[in-house]
Amino acid sequence: MDYLHRHIEALIFCAPEPITVSEISKCLSEMFDAEVALDHIESAIYELRKKYNQEDFSFALEHLGGGYQFLTKPAYQSSISILLRQQSQKRLSTAQLETLSIIAYKQPITKGEIEQIRGVNSDYSVQKLLEKELIEIKGKSEGVGKPLIYGTSNKFMEYFGINSIQDLPQPKDFSQPENQIGEERD
Repeated sequence: MDYLHRHIEALIFCAPEPITVSEISKCLSEMFDAEVALDHIESAIYELRKKYNQEDFSFALEHLGGGYQFLTKPAYQSSISILLRQQSQKRLSTAQLETLSIIAYKQPITKGEIEQIRGVNSDYSVQKLLEKELIEIKGKSEGVGKPLIYGTSNKFMEYFGINSIQDLPQPKDFSQPENQIGEERD
């Protein structure tokens, strides 16, 4: 069974985005010229996740975006932050983040509806989010002019480390402390 583990490990390692169990199954079935049972694959993934959760590794095998991917553990966030800061040209602008959050919470949504919420033209932000594959066109509206409908993509889930839209924070999670003047006294 070690042989199967190593092949699954290699597939997950080489995949540029989270790889699903069914994608792993298709690859292994073609390679071995025989069906590989899904429970064997899931069992191997379970063992690999257990292995990489040990302190000996700086990364872990995580389940996100409907698949599996190796990710750095939170303890190494400082070094990763430095690298990401150095690659800041890939970061999202404030306008792109605003547009993306509107799409994530209101999807499916048209560009006109996005612009109505933001109060400004969102052509550039929508175009950049499409280029970065964080959103995708989900179809056309039945409204006047049949505008395109946008929604988030699997890459969005991967980018934010979530498995579904339900994992997004809800407005109630953003409670603001009450305004107060002066210091609290016991």
